[in-house]
Amino acid sequence: MNRIRRFVLPLAPLLLLLSALAVVATFAIDRLMIHWSINDLTLRGKLIASLLEPTIEQSVHTKDNSALRQRFERTIRDERLHSLALCDTTDKTLAATELFRRITHCRLRPIENPVEIVSREDVTFHVQRLPVGDESNTLMLILVHDMSFVDQRSWKARMGSFAFFLVLGLSTVGLVGLLYRSTLGGILRDLRSTIRNRNPTIGGDPAISREFLPILREMRSFVRETENRYQGLFTDRGIWSADTLRAAIRSQIPGGHVVILANREPYIHMHKPGSEEIEVIWPASGMVTALEPIMRACSGTWVAHGSGNADREMVDSHDRVRVPPENPSYSLRRVWLSTEQEDGYYYGFSNEGLWPLCHLAHMRPIFRPADWAQYRAVNEIFADAVVAECSGDEPIILVQDYHFALAPRLIRQRKPRAIIITFWHVPWPNAEKFGICPWQNDILEGLLGSTIVGFHTRQHVNNFLDTVDGALESRIDRENRLIIHRGDSTLVRNYPISIEVPPESLSKTARPEVCREQIFQRHKLSSDALLGVGVERLDYTKGILERFWAIERFLEKYPQYIGRFTFIQIASPSRSRIPAYNRFADEVRILAGQINVKFSSGSQETIVLLERHHDPIEVNTYYRAARFCMVTSLHDGMNLVAKEFVAARDDDQGILLLSIFAGASRELPEALIVNPYDSDQVADAIARAASMSSTEQTERMRSMREQVRQNNVFRWASQLILDAAEQRDRARLTRRLEEAKQV
Repeated sequence: MNRIRRFVLPLAPLLLLLSALAVVATFAIDRLMIHWSINDLTLRGKLIASLLEPTIEQSVHTKDNSALRQRFERTIRDERLHSLALCDTTDKTLAATELFRRITHCRLRPIENPVEIVSREDVTFHVQRLPVGDESNTLMLILVHDMSFVDQRSWKARMGSFAFFLVLGLSTVGLVGLLYRSTLGGILRDLRSTIRNRNPTIGGDPAISREFLPILREMRSFVRETENRYQGLFTDRGIWSADTLRAAIRSQIPGGHVVILANREPYIHMHKPGSEEIEVIWPASGMVTALEPIMRACSGTWVAHGSGNADREMVDSHDRVRVPPENPSYSLRRVWLSTEQEDGYYYGFSNEGLWPLCHLAHMRPIFRPADWAQYRAVNEIFADAVVAECSGDEPIILVQDYHFALAPRLIRQRKPRAIIITFWHVPWPNAEKFGICPWQNDILEGLLGSTIVGFHTRQHVNNFLDTVDGALESRIDRENRLIIHRGDSTLVRNYPISIEVPPESLSKTARPEVCREQIFQRHKLSSDALLGVGVERLDYTKGILERFWAIERFLEKYPQYIGRFTFIQIASPSRSRIPAYNRFADEVRILAGQINVKFSSGSQETIVLLERHHDPIEVNTYYRAARFCMVTSLHDGMNLVAKEFVAARDDDQGILLLSIFAGASRELPEALIVNPYDSDQVADAIARAASMSSTEQTERMRSMREQVRQNNVFRWASQLILDAAEQRDRARLTRRLEEAKQV
């Protein structure tokens, strides 16, 4: 008896745990079964309503409800559909089957809650109310499904689940007991003895401890690795990381292969001037800043235009190169374009047409048929390259920005089951303005090949829905922001993009006090100088001219800062083959020179214009050295410079001056929000930044840093992918129901 007790008692907790898990699992499966059944009936009701809608419209038009009532009677021959009724807005019953009034009546519930579950005489019914008809004559179709089959299915599922877990639990307890008695008990005693530095006594062999030393080392190494991994992952509850992003992809899309399609490549290989040596350049691009950490986390392939003059020398026979150079973790697939293709697709239609069309920056868009032809051809080329890089039937494809508006549909035609997520990084204008584009329907058709179309703000989402509504024959569910076009469903949502926090480059950047010393020495600034910084491409939408005018106004209003105020503008050359950009760059240089002549004294310039590419470490150095950073976009989707500055200031100092017309202003209200067109307002904000106390800087910066840290780029990507997976599952269910209906 004692022996049996010693055998059973250690296993009793396991038996109790397994029993509890069986009960919980059975309950969870039952709830899930009911939930699925309700969803199935809801979707089934929508399908029935769509089939009845032509008959309803005809009946309303002819004012003859007898044919409609006969159609209703034929429809409820389905064993699950109990009854049907059609009501008007005055709660009058226009047509109903015989048993309808035993279950419910025509009192209309709010459309926000179109489904209710009611019980009548111990029978459960699913009552669904769906609006039909046009806006001028809205009617309500009420469908009643008998849920008796759900109760039967639920009972069978509960009994089957409980029996399965009961047998599984008993079998597990028995096997564990036998295994423990035969082997593990002795092994664990020996390991315990080894860990405690005692001589084990298994079989009377004192040498047995040496056999367990390799296992012991592995156990200790595993414990250390696990602690380090999860300490980094869960130090702050709810913070998304590269590990959690990978886990989300594995759980929702097992085996899913991630492919990013973007015009700009994350690493450019260039020959150094006057030398055969090749250097790697990080492009000035907010999109690259956001997406590159995702690829480092998830591996996969980045498909982009090979624009560097040494790019061809670095790829293999398949035009691929592993990146990042110092620690390769994903593939960069380069696509080659001719000068004619690049001029038409990139400089022409994308940046002289779509770019000014989407930005409220007072530049007239130019649309040429030849540019459009090249745009279509290049989208075909890139779509083929993406498909060639995909593995499996359901790859995850992230299509980036306005350069590839046609690519989603082209990829969908080649990969019907792919998860295609298109993110539009620039603003989407109102429907009237977008209608200027001669090929707006082609662009919308292309984008609606996506599983999800994402924008930065809700306003851009609404503008897109309005544009589709006015241009294409489609069904738009504005509450759920869903577009159904040609049988395909596209979810349209706002996903404010972000960055990696902390950025990888920050670990290679000196401390803030060292950065300040370096920059002040480099530019010969006095120790009490007030230093501001701006980081942009030389683009007319970034508000650089407006910023300089505001600086001029600041020095006019606050002359005490003349001689000790310096603003460093990092301006990466951009799209220099477009005449409008060259003219704009000349205006920036001329205005900077005029302000310097007017206010500079000695060796300290008022405006320092740095027209060259700066790598992330250099940019971080300027961020950390400056007292304030100015982001004065005239119109921007998000603008990640604002978030980069916040992420770089781990000393909790510094002030951000942020345009109200940048998407980032909705997430960072602690910044000094300004209208870049109001020079006096911006000038006063600079003065406030100059006098702001260290305590107030800390309060504002800590709040902004927490916002950027919580809503980092891994969370952004995870939300996109999880929503796309959910949309894919709904499409699968719809297909199954349609197939079942055909059978």
